[in-house]
Amino acid sequence: MKNLTRRLALAAAALTLAAGAAPALAQQASQKQVVGVAIPAATHSFTAGIVYWANQAKKDLEKANPGLQVIVKTAANASEQANQLQDLVTVNKINALVIFPFESAALTKPVAQVKSKGIYVTVVDRGLTDTSAQDAYVAGDNTAFGRIPAEYIAKALGGKGNIVALRGIPTTLDNERMEAFNAVLKKHPDLKLLDAKHANWNRDDAFKVTQDYLTRFKNIDAIWAADDDMAVGVLRAIEQAKRNDIKLVFGGAGAKGMVKTLMDGSNPLIQANVSYSPKFMYDAIKLTAEARLKGQKLPATTIIPSVLITKENAKQFYFPDSPF
Repeated sequence: MKNLTRRLALAAAALTLAAGAAPALAQQASQKQVVGVAIPAATHSFTAGIVYWANQAKKDLEKANPGLQVIVKTAANASEQANQLQDLVTVNKINALVIFPFESAALTKPVAQVKSKGIYVTVVDRGLTDTSAQDAYVAGDNTAFGRIPAEYIAKALGGKGNIVALRGIPTTLDNERMEAFNAVLKKHPDLKLLDAKHANWNRDDAFKVTQDYLTRFKNIDAIWAADDDMAVGVLRAIEQAKRNDIKLVFGGAGAKGMVKTLMDGSNPLIQANVSYSPKFMYDAIKLTAEARLKGQKLPATTIIPSVLITKENAKQFYFPDSPF
């Protein structure tokens, strides 16, 4: 069984597309489709993965569909991305836009202007402040991203122990994850969350936050790092402090280094992970392009499930050529 849950979600989206087939199919299919892809530049490992998977989608889709052109643009900031949207419309004459917004508020109006031109818009992961500016939304499952680590930790500790957590950048996305984590802990009164601080999805910040935890708390059973980059900083702090009370560190997002650690069993503190792969960029471009080639629309919302990664299924989530 290969990533069955993820395939079921994508199959459900495909079935919805089929059910929504319109009489305009033949007309749409006869038109050349130009899909613009606007994404942040590869400034850290996750966005490097976004860039990698966007270019993989361009390569695969243009090869499979001679009538399709995919134009990928990367931006270093929100204003640059907004300017790129104008170029995609006026210079490249796109029929569809797939955008991973650099920032939600700053990109909402520029995206709305693109949509007002009759261009189909798919927004990925970071939502807009006004959803009427989009036709479709594709994202990972942030609730599962928080729920799955809590369930794993609760089971691994037998429902009893001390936990500390490291959160990401203060955002609605981070709130969804933390709320889901806390909801599971409420079912286990003997599990105590000692503290939960923001470490901004950054390994250096995570190192400092963990140093503080290790100084303040003499017994910690598990650490939820909520991101694989942060988990690297956590492990470094534990090693430096020579603490042996901690039984497991749970990161998240399925970075290839962490998945390889799982596959090799090379660190006893790393026992599981949860998927939140930047590959959803590939899925969003593919779903959008294939739908537009058939004159169809995507469902309003498509959530790519986050699933538990263990040593047994880690190979399914290991992409050695990806930077993430």
